[in-house]
Amino acid sequence: MPSLRALPAALVVLTLFGLGTTSLPSEPHLTPAAAYLPRLVAEGGAPAAALLTRDTSSVRRATYRSTGPGIRSADRFRAGSITKSFLATVVLQLAREHRLQLSDTVDSHLPGLVRGHGNDGRHITLRALLTHTSGLYDYTAVPGTHPVSAIAAVHTAVAHRPTNTTGGYSYSNTNYVLLGLVVQRVTGHSYAAEIRCRIIKPLRLTGTSLPGARTGLPAPHGHGYSRDPADGSLNDVTVLDPRTAGAAGELISTLADLNRFYAALLGGRLLPPAQLSILLNTVTAHGTYGMGIYPQKLSCGTTVWGHNGHIAGSYVRTAATRDGRHILTFRINTDTLTETALEPALLEAEFCPAGQNRHPAS
Repeated sequence: MPSLRALPAALVVLTLFGLGTTSLPSEPHLTPAAAYLPRLVAEGGAPAAALLTRDTSSVRRATYRSTGPGIRSADRFRAGSITKSFLATVVLQLAREHRLQLSDTVDSHLPGLVRGHGNDGRHITLRALLTHTSGLYDYTAVPGTHPVSAIAAVHTAVAHRPTNTTGGYSYSNTNYVLLGLVVQRVTGHSYAAEIRCRIIKPLRLTGTSLPGARTGLPAPHGHGYSRDPADGSLNDVTVLDPRTAGAAGELISTLADLNRFYAALLGGRLLPPAQLSILLNTVTAHGTYGMGIYPQKLSCGTTVWGHNGHIAGSYVRTAATRDGRHILTFRINTDTLTETALEPALLEAEFCPAGQNRHPAS
């Protein structure tokens, strides 16, 4: 799983007791992963947690469950780095249309922008940006810096030397901020407009949006909280400036929309087989990351695909089988999960056959 850095907690962090549960009327049975929701609260430190599963290969079609107050199935929430899956899809669509090539250098689209301190856009390809193998410094790792434009974010990054110069994998939000600028240069439209036109509208993702400078969440929504490391208190961070995240993580969505998006993506509705194969190819990142999506191999041998997203007040994770037919999205309404082993355990419970999970629910 990639190591995802955090944006400054003061603005946007791109990183992540009532025990009542509810389910969709069509599904009265408890999904295996739902048994972990109380643990996300009790052990993981989340005020509330929820999940939505979808499995078109079985009788169980869709199940919603929640634990804790103030979190509902239709809520809009900030999805953080899941934005990268949407943006990578747009870039590959543009490649199929021959409007760009993955072998293009950054400099060929954004001349002179990435230059200095050992950084050189003449030698960084779009493929390297998509796979986090550019070596560019992550602008979100600079303390006290809160850029609210893509250009400012890139300037912040290139003021530092690359994290590596060998082409190895190194997760950096700077990569996707640059891709957002490339999309705008190639199409004449913002990356947000292209995502809306190419993905949100065709898939009817009615709860999904890219807020730009809008600091609030669309209705309906709950609240998001960050925990004060000094005294452990929860601070309401629902209202924030998402421009610091930009193309690397500004997306707002719902559980149902994220499931629908990844099902469509992996099911071949957004990319033809050749481009989908490129998206899922992890060779460049040495098995760690594809393009805006990454694999996780579970103990039973099943590999699930998806992404996670951290942003102030929210952590979300989507995982799906390769065909997109079995999919799960869970979220908590804070940006940190204090017991990190719970996430892989939850995925094991959902996607591995009964009796083969290494992380029992109790």
